[in-house]
Parts: sequence; structure tokens; C-alpha cells
Amino acid sequence: MSNSHEPMPVNDTYTPYAPNRDGAGANRAALVIHTIADIAAAFLGLWILLYLLGANEGNVFVGFVHGIADWLAGWSQDIFTMETEGLRVFLNYGLPAVIYLLLGHGIASRVRRL
Repeated sequence: MSNSHEPMPVNDTYTPYAPNRDGAGANRAALVIHTIADIAAAFLGLWILLYLLGANEGNVFVGFVHGIADWLAGWSQDIFTMETEGLRVFLNYGLPAVIYLLLGHGIASRVRRL
């Protein structure tokens, strides 16, 4: 303190339930939404990759990924009914992956602006 007449700085008291002034809560919520969308798309993309590479569906890990992907893409099954099985799996699981990414990232960006 260069001037002896300047008042001492006052520390704010800790208030755990005070409203967040810097937007950290909105950023945290946006990060959660963004991450969930990425994880959902990653499971769908991993299933597409495992299927196209001919992974053993009797394997526990492959079965787990397939089950999660089926659950995530349940609403979009059989939208595309091609005779080429690989293309059918790619489109029926790829479409929800793209939609989850677009919606998740779009919602996260809107939440960040709050």
C-alpha cells in the first residue's frame, strides 16, 4: 500500500448458495450436455466400426457396445432397409449419431449463452 490513507481491501465472505455471477454454472451444464452427446455418438460410431470390421458379437465387450447402440438408436431402426447389410447398419446407426451430435452441441451452445 503506497498511500497510508487507502482503506484495506475487504475479503468477501463465503456464501455457498449465492447466485453465480460469472456464468460458470451455465458453462458446466453446457459441458455436461456436450459430453453426453459425444459419448452417445461415440458408442454408435464404435458399434458401426465393430460391425463393419466383423467383430465377434459373442464377445462381452462387443455385446455391451451393441446393446448400448441398440438402445440409443432404437427410435431410428429400420429407417433404411437396404439389401447391403453394412450400409444398412452404417445408416441406421450413423443417423442417430449425427443427430445426437448436432442436438447436443446446439443445446450446449445455447446454454452457454445464458
